[in-house]
Formats: sequence, structure tokens, C-alpha cells
Amino acid sequence: MRWSASELTAHLGGELAGPDAGVDGASIDSRTLRPGQLYVPIVAERDGHAFIPAALEAGASAYLTERDPGPGTAIRVRETGGALLRLAAVARGRVGGAIGVTGSVGKTTTKDLLAACLASTFPTVASAGSFNNDLGLPLTLLNAPEDVRWAVLEMGARREGDIARLARVARPEVGVVTSVAAAHVEYLGDLDGVARAKGELVAALPATGLAVLNHDDPRVRTMASRSPCPVLSYGLDGDADVRAARVTVDRDLRARFRLSSPWGEADVRLAVHGAHQVSNALAAAAAALWCGVPIASVAAALTAGQGSSLRMEVDRVPGGPVLLVDCFNAIPVSVEAAVRSLAALPGARKLALLGLMAELGDGSAHQHRRIAGVAAELGVHVVGYGTALYGEASVHGVDEAVALLRTLGPGDAALVKGSRVVRLEDVVRAYREAEGTPCP
Repeated sequence: MRWSASELTAHLGGELAGPDAGVDGASIDSRTLRPGQLYVPIVAERDGHAFIPAALEAGASAYLTERDPGPGTAIRVRETGGALLRLAAVARGRVGGAIGVTGSVGKTTTKDLLAACLASTFPTVASAGSFNNDLGLPLTLLNAPEDVRWAVLEMGARREGDIARLARVARPEVGVVTSVAAAHVEYLGDLDGVARAKGELVAALPATGLAVLNHDDPRVRTMASRSPCPVLSYGLDGDADVRAARVTVDRDLRARFRLSSPWGEADVRLAVHGAHQVSNALAAAAAALWCGVPIASVAAALTAGQGSSLRMEVDRVPGGPVLLVDCFNAIPVSVEAAVRSLAALPGARKLALLGLMAELGDGSAHQHRRIAGVAAELGVHVVGYGTALYGEASVHGVDEAVALLRTLGPGDAALVKGSRVVRLEDVVRAYREAEGTPCP
């Protein structure tokens, strides 16, 4: 979105130093900043103010600062992170409508599929990757084109109040809740705490809006009582408003099903991998249909729609195994779904290289052991990466993990999954390079 530095200064109640300048969007990273953007230095583990010279060299037309202004066009504010949120709230006024998507699992893929459905009919923007916090959501709004009809905004929560704060900025008309599971329970306490945090999105909706709720998840289903607006349910349960029937999964883990809704029926073959993606597709379909996307367009978009990287990627390594890469994040329910997907693949030997499931609190050891037990029942051999919580079998370091994966050959299958802090994508990258098939 285009602004002048003086406009932004007025909205922020700040002080403008230097000449007025045109601003087109915003960035918090001097390495990826595009010419003409506003640079917002965030004070965290590293102080972004140190990179103001690099941002100006990269073409920033103006920057925020909590310090004494330097060269170029500067807007002095009390706190840059809070200023970013305030600017995003102003930018929201230039967007036709906003849809919030949250949930313990599935929110990023649901966001991606919903954006694909909406884009078939309307100018649409969506959060990149998992831009779902106080930084990512504002950047999505500030970098949206001027003619956007729908902004699809992922909303994450580590603590109660996080989503309520994001909703005050985004002012969503539609709220989608995918699931309540053991994620961030170290901070949220238990599943009821997770449900309260996710339900903040539903409570923030206007009376004229829509809550899209997973009918198959009891804690999500009961969020209907917090909704000030109509509810549209989705799920495999026959009582849901938008549902899937005759679900099958092919050898590449792509699901087919019959989509049924108040707007009609259609056959769908998903491009994303895993039987658990059917629920995410139903959530996307429900919201898109209510927004006015024809059901034929929804079905076509779901058939073509791709998820974000590092999520349920199926790679057939030449001369090697089928490699299932799902290492963007990991909580018990998502790890179990990935292990079950691995078990559904054809293969003589099935190996799950699993990293730590982080932020599980006191139940961490139990949950890791439980996943190992599920895998054993399915005939999947689990090896921990940098952790012995899954059992005695473990490897440490990229080289040792790559050597393990290279023992697999044609007819075998492997899963690589773990929390972001584990950085299992480094293992995948090194393994592919060792096999002569580097990442694109």
C-alpha cells in the first residue's frame, strides 16, 4: 500500500525528520527489503536499529526509529513494534474484508487453500508462510495491493490474549478455527487453555460475520457459544454443514472426496498430501463458498492449490526412498498424522526421523513415548534426531542423520519431522545434496 511519510507520521503521532517521501509497503528485514518500503527496526534479540544504514542502502524510502534520527527520512516513535501494529490497523481500512484463520494444527495449509479458492474469484492477499504474529500479520496488511477484496490472515497464539490483540488490528469478518490440540501448552496450561486462546477469534467477529468451525473437534464445536454471528460447520461428520464423503487416498497420499455443502456438491482431488488435509480443505471450502466463490471454482482451486514449503512434501528420490518432508513444526497430533501417512505409503522399510516436539510442558516425555508406540504399532521404525525421548534409537547432527537416510533405497519410505527449533530442513537439504538432487 502506498503512503507518504507525512501521512504515516500523522497516524502514529510521531515526529518526521528529513524530507517527505513516498512509501510502498513495509519490511522489518534489511536483507529482503524492496526499494520504496518503510523499514521498521524491531528491538528483540538483535536491535534492528543497527541495520538502518543497510535498509537505506537497499532502497528504503523511510524508516521508523526509537532513537535520534539519522540520515534520510525518519519517523521517530516511542516504540517501533507498537507502531507497526497501529499502521496495520490503518492499512486494514483499505482492505475490503479480512478472514482470520487459527488452530493448533492445519491453519497454514487452510490459509493457503482458502487463499487459492478466493483468488479464483476475487483479488486476494494472504499471509506468507506462517506470518501469524505481531510482526507477520501487520506486514501482510501493509504490503497488500490497494484493490484487495479479501485478506486471509493466519493468527497464532502462544498465550491467551495474543489472538484478541491481532483481531483488534485485523478486524476479521470471517473466523476459521481448525483444531484444538496440545500446542504451546507450556504457556497455555492445558487443552482448555488452548481452546480459550483460539476462541478469541470467534468472540471478536462482528454480528454480520461468520464463524467457520470444525465440527469433528469437540472443543472447536463448542466455540459456537462464543460466536456473536452465524456458524458454518465443516467436517467428516454427516451432521456438518460442509462435509466430505467417499474419501480415498492414492499412492502419493492425495485424497479424493465428494464435497457436499449448502451451495451444492463437487468432486475434489487435493494437490496437498495426507488424508488429514481433507479437513483443511473443507474449512477453506466453507469460508470461500460463503464469500461467494462458485463451488466449481472451489473444487478447481483445491485440486490445484499447494501448501507452504516443508509441509507434507512427497519426494521420490531417484534410486532412493519416498521421502515425506513435514518439518515446519511438530505437535503430537500433527506428528501422529504424519506417521500414519508414512505408514500408508508403499514401502518395505519405513523410517521416521523425528525431532523434538517443543513447548509441551510436563506432558512432553509421555507424548514422545506415545508417538513412538503408535509408530511401532504401524510398523514404522522411529529414530530421534537430537533427542532420546522417543526411545534409545537416536542420531545427533546433520551428518549422522544423512548417513542414516542414505541406508534407505528404492522401495523404502522415510518421514522427516520436528519442531522449528530443531531445523530438520538442514538434514533434508544435506541429504538431497548428497543424493545429487538439491532442493529447488
